[in-house]
Amino acid sequence: MADQHAHSGGDKRPTEVPALRWEEPPEGPVLVLLDQTRLPAEEVELVCTDAPALVEAIRSLSVRGAPLLGIAGAYGVALAAVRGYDVDGAAAELRSARPTAVNLAVGVHRAHSAHQAVLARTGDPRQAAGAALAAARQLHREDAEASVRMAEHGLALLEELLPGGGHRILTHCNTGSLVSGGEGTAFAVALAAHRTGRLRRLWVDETRPLLQGARLTAYEAARSGMAYTLLTDNAAGSLFAAGEVDAVLVGADRIAADGSVANKVGSYPLAVLARYHHVPFIVVAPVTTVDLRTPDGASIEVEQRPGHEVTEVTAPQAPVAGAEAGGGIPVAPLGTQAYNPAFDVTPPELVTAIVTEEGTVSPVTTEALAELCARSRQVTIS
Repeated sequence: MADQHAHSGGDKRPTEVPALRWEEPPEGPVLVLLDQTRLPAEEVELVCTDAPALVEAIRSLSVRGAPLLGIAGAYGVALAAVRGYDVDGAAAELRSARPTAVNLAVGVHRAHSAHQAVLARTGDPRQAAGAALAAARQLHREDAEASVRMAEHGLALLEELLPGGGHRILTHCNTGSLVSGGEGTAFAVALAAHRTGRLRRLWVDETRPLLQGARLTAYEAARSGMAYTLLTDNAAGSLFAAGEVDAVLVGADRIAADGSVANKVGSYPLAVLARYHHVPFIVVAPVTTVDLRTPDGASIEVEQRPGHEVTEVTAPQAPVAGAEAGGGIPVAPLGTQAYNPAFDVTPPELVTAIVTEEGTVSPVTTEALAELCARSRQVTIS
């Protein structure tokens, strides 16, 4: 069924307008998303009544960010189960909606496995649907808790590497409450620094695709009262050269077994700049982002976005004569080909540390990541 839109009211902070929530109105359960493609101009909620609607929301980047994609995927399976749709088909469709972010597949698997286990044991679809929903809700809670711990570990690392505060942090893409069940990953660390009086300046890259830094990170920073400055991605080098960056904080969509980090395109050049200028390059991500089945960076599938995101500027509220409805304003000659990867891969030797809810890995090695994941499984089991 097609998505429905509903306006959310007021000048609420991002933490008061959840990026995602499950609701059960009389007409049936739904998954409600804050449509991130409409920010910062307006806060509009997208109502998904089935898995295909959620898949479209994921592909269009209405809902995005590695941790939140995992949560959304789990709720998507639950939505199919509770409404009596094909759960196996929904799980397969959701899992393939975006190939690079491993958390999406993890969340789908978790809810799908819970559903299958109860269905096999009881033969009762209603009980199985309840198990899928419970798994999604548990993942949602765990991510919020992980966000708190990542912020604590990240702030401690900053204090170790840069004692005395006054941090000038450069961040890329969007990693706050819009991508998480809590306050995010890398942004949560910067926010913790802000709250403790240690943040001097947050440098925000515009970040393609869809200017997620300009639209979303700046939105969250402004709502949080942080001192921030927006810059074009290709201006970062001049900041490094001027000595204006103390640390780089980014998230991750997949971390390979060797420590290679797939993150929003533009992260790799920042890592190169950081290494040349002797600035820490820190990745903040939940343990679920570490994919030990992916051996190295070359094995990570990088999503390619549509070329029109580069050749056109989207202006949904400023229609242009002759342009297609919902299309953009052309900024390149008709027929121009565009190279538009959503992610790039940073090799482990350029990563100062990987911060997770279970602790920090530095230096980043295959052995250290494997030990971290093993420890995380033990904590979860216990």
